[in-house]
Amino acid sequence: MQLRHPIFDSFPFIIDGGLATQLEAQGHDLNHPLWSAKLLLDNPQAIIDAHLAYLKVGAKCIISATYQASIQGFTSLGLSVEAAEDAIKLSVELARKAVDLYHQQHPDKFKPLVAASVGPYGAYLANGSEYTGDYQVSDEELYQFHAKRLKILSATSADLLACETIPNQQEAKVLNQLIALQNKPAWVCFSCRNEQQISDGNLLADTAKLLAQNDNIVAIGVNCTSPQYIPALISILRQNTSKQSTSKQSTSKQIIVYPNSGERFHAETKTWHGTAEPLECANAAKEWIEAGATIIGGCCRMGPLHIEAIVAKCMIAK
Repeated sequence: MQLRHPIFDSFPFIIDGGLATQLEAQGHDLNHPLWSAKLLLDNPQAIIDAHLAYLKVGAKCIISATYQASIQGFTSLGLSVEAAEDAIKLSVELARKAVDLYHQQHPDKFKPLVAASVGPYGAYLANGSEYTGDYQVSDEELYQFHAKRLKILSATSADLLACETIPNQQEAKVLNQLIALQNKPAWVCFSCRNEQQISDGNLLADTAKLLAQNDNIVAIGVNCTSPQYIPALISILRQNTSKQSTSKQSTSKQIIVYPNSGERFHAETKTWHGTAEPLECANAAKEWIEAGATIIGGCCRMGPLHIEAIVAKCMIAK
C-alpha cells in the first residue's frame, strides 16, 4: 500500500525542472565551481525569476539553489563561514519569496512547496564525480560535509529536504543517518547508470532498502538519469521501498522521478549533446505515472516548457 504524504496535495504531484537550465536560458553563465549557487552571491533576483518560471507553468514544488552550495565550497572561494551559512539560508528565502509572489497572484490555488536541495559530495568537488560516486573519502568525511548544511537547511522555512543525485551507497548510508536527526521530511533520489544500478555500480534495490525504514524519508526515487531507464527503475523502487508497520501491514514510500532530458553531459567541455522535446518528455512522464511514480519533474535540460507539457499531459487534479 502506498500512502500519500499530506504535504503532497495531488496525484501526480508535479515539481520543477532544472534550475540551472532555466538560469542559462535567462542568459547567465554558470561555468563556475559554485554553478547556479554563484548567483546567490551575484544576482539573487535571477534565482527568483527562474523559480517563478516553473511556478507559472504549474510546478507545485520548487527546489532551492543549494545543490552545489556548501560551507566548504563557499569558504574555499574566500567567504567566511558566517557568510557561507547566510548564502545557504538565502537560497531558501529566495525560493520562499518566489512562492509568496506566485501565491499572491493565485490565492485560490495550492501554495507550492519549497524543497531545500542537498546535493552530493561530488557536486562540491565539481569534477564529474557526482555522476560516478568515485569519491575516495571516509564515512566521517561525508558525515561532516553534510551535517552542517542539513542542520542549516532544517532550520529554514523549507517544507522538506531534497537529497538529490546521490551516486553511491556510502553517501546514502550517511545521509540516512543524518536525515533521521532532522526536523523536516526528506526525499532521497539517486543518479543511475542503467536500469538496475546507481552510479557507483551498487544495485538500486539494495540501496533503496537501506532507506525504507526511515520515517523522515517520505519519498525515494531517481533523478538526473536518462529517461529510458526510468520505468524499470520505478519497478525496482516499488518492490524495495516497503516498511513493515506495527500492524504488520506493509506500506511503501512515495516514488519520485525527475530525470534529465536524455542528453549526455561531457564534463571535460561542460557541454551537452543530444536533444529531447517537451512533448516527448510529457508522453514519457505519463508512462512513469502508470509504472507507479507519484511525484514527477525534470532535471538537467528539462525547462519550463517540459514541465508545462508534463502538467498538461498528466495532471488529474490541479
